Amino acid sequence: MKQRIESVDILRGITIAAMILVNTPGTWSTIYAPLLHAKWHGLTPTDLIFPFFLFIVGISISYAYKNKPVNFGTYKKIGIRSLKLIGLGLFLNWFIPQFPFFKDFESLRLPGVLQRIGVVFFVSAIMFLHFNWKTLLGISIVVLLGYWALLGYAPLNGEAPTFNRASNNWANYIDLKIFGKHMYKADYDPEGFMSTIPSVITSVLGILIGQLLASAKPKKEQLLFISALVLLALGYLLNLEFPINKKIWSSSFVLTTAGWATLILGVLYYIIDVKGMRFGAIFKYAGMNAITVYFLSSFISKMFYMVNVNENQTIHDWIYNTFFTSVISIDKLASALYALSVVSFYLLIGFILYKKKIFIKV
Repeated sequence: MKQRIESVDILRGITIAAMILVNTPGTWSTIYAPLLHAKWHGLTPTDLIFPFFLFIVGISISYAYKNKPVNFGTYKKIGIRSLKLIGLGLFLNWFIPQFPFFKDFESLRLPGVLQRIGVVFFVSAIMFLHFNWKTLLGISIVVLLGYWALLGYAPLNGEAPTFNRASNNWANYIDLKIFGKHMYKADYDPEGFMSTIPSVITSVLGILIGQLLASAKPKKEQLLFISALVLLALGYLLNLEFPINKKIWSSSFVLTTAGWATLILGVLYYIIDVKGMRFGAIFKYAGMNAITVYFLSSFISKMFYMVNVNENQTIHDWIYNTFFTSVISIDKLASALYALSVVSFYLLIGFILYKKKIFIKV
C-alpha cells in the first residue's frame, strides 16, 4: 500500500486488540456480557470482531493487488500467503507443550480463525484480480441470497430446514459430513466449511469499500456513511427472515457486520484522514503486524494455560491469582482487568516491532 490510510491501520489494530481482549479473560466463568459471543442467534460487540478483520482483509487486498499482473507469480504469492495462514492455524490447534508436542490427529480441530483468514484471503484476492466491482457486487448478492435459500428452504433428509443448532441445519450438517470429529463442537464449528462461503463476501464487501477509498471521488466519508446505512438497513431487515448469527455466518450477519465496520471506519476516516487529527497510534503499530501479534497472543496464552508452575497451578492461574483476584474482589472486574493487561502487553509488542521497523509479512 503506497499511500497508507491511517484509519484502516488503526481499525485493524483496534480489531486485533479486541480479539485478544475477548480471547484471554482471567477466567471463562466470570465475564461481562459484551465480551461474550451470542449463544446462537443475536449480535454482541464480540461478534463484530472477526468479521471486522475479514472486512479489513478485503480493504487491504484492494490496495495491495490493485496493479498486480494476473499471472502465475501473483497467484503463487497469494497461494503461499494463504497456506502460511492455514498452517499457522493448524499449528495452534495441534501443538501442545509436552512431548510429543502434538495432539493425536483424531483430536485435532481442523477449522479455525487463521485457517478461515487464509481461505478467505485466497478466494477474495483471486476474485479481485478477475472481476470488476459490479461483478463482485453481483456475486455477493447471489451468494447471500443463495445461502439464505439453502439454509431456509431446501429440505434436508426429508425434514424442513432450520436456522437453529440442529441436525437439520444445512451448515451444521455439511460441516459434520466434511470434518467429522475434527470440529469445535460435536455438531457445529463456527469456522466450518459452509459458513466460510458467506464469510468470503464479508471480505468482498471490504474490497468494494477499499475501492471507494482508493477512488478519486470527493466527500468519501459521506459515501462511507451512506454505504454503512444501506448495509445496516439491509442486514436488519433480512434479520427478520434469516436471523443474525455468527456461528453460521448468516447473510444478515454479513450485511450487518459490514455495515458496522463501514460506519466505524467512516468515523475514523473523517477524524483521522480528513480532519488530520492524530490519535490511536498505538493501535496502528499493532495493526501493521496484525497476524504476528495475534499468533503470539494465541500461542503464549495456550502455553500459559497448559504449563504448570507448581503441582496445582498453571502459569495463567498463578498470574491471575497473584496479581488480580488477590487484590480485586469483584470477579468479573478482575477477569476483565487481566484481559486488558494482556492486551496492553501485546500493544507494547506491536510498538516495539514498529519502532525497530520489523514488519513480519505472513
